[in-house]
Amino acid sequence: MQLIEVPAKTGYVWFRQGIWLFRKNPLAFLTLCFAYTLVMTLIARVPYVGGLVFLILIPGVSVGFMAGCRDTIAGKPVFPTILVDGFRSYGNAAAKRLLLLGALFIAAMTAVATVATFVDSGMLAQQIASAEDVPVKGMLTFFAFSIPVAMLFWFAPILCAWHDMPVAKAFFASFVSCWRNRSAFIVYGVLWIVLLLAVVTILAILVQQLGTDESLTFAVVTTVSTIFTAMIYCSVYATYRGCFSVPAPDAPDLPSAPSA
Repeated sequence: MQLIEVPAKTGYVWFRQGIWLFRKNPLAFLTLCFAYTLVMTLIARVPYVGGLVFLILIPGVSVGFMAGCRDTIAGKPVFPTILVDGFRSYGNAAAKRLLLLGALFIAAMTAVATVATFVDSGMLAQQIASAEDVPVKGMLTFFAFSIPVAMLFWFAPILCAWHDMPVAKAFFASFVSCWRNRSAFIVYGVLWIVLLLAVVTILAILVQQLGTDESLTFAVVTTVSTIFTAMIYCSVYATYRGCFSVPAPDAPDLPSAPSA
């Protein structure tokens, strides 16, 4: 496996590949998202420890979704049970690394939140807790410090599970790959933000048109949000195949210029 450096325009390719991959097997990806949401919601409701368990499992479940992307490209069937693929298919060492990644993710985001709270003298935490408007200063600080955390964790779960990397080495490879291809990731991120704003606008219009029919509104918002989330996850797989030269005979490459 080798790291690949790509031009900025590749961010658009990743964006398109994510949408193409979702359209290749939409039912399977929507089923994965609904199953993930259901199971994680149930876990999060466990008193005291549910929220922590939820976060610890995220890296491992993300590997399962990436396995679903890989199998879709290879023409294999994808079932909801693939979500636990990261914990059962690559050995105990990989499963332990994925759980460790989850614990480190909690620690990292707690540190980011602490820094943001310190910068704005606690206003961020207070206003989030009271459901008031979030202060701009604290939110920008949180976002800025979240970026390097995202770079560390972007590819780390896949590298730990599929390439048998220790956590420290996976962090390093993930961060370096994201940094070397930062221009492509900026384009990729901007495109998803633009699409997100468009989706939010459309949802707001739909909700306004639906009026007081809460059940229909919930169904529409949930379905659209799930489709958007599934496409993003599919595009994450595209970034992995675009940033690493990976010999994978059972998973053909994504098309370089998929049709819309």
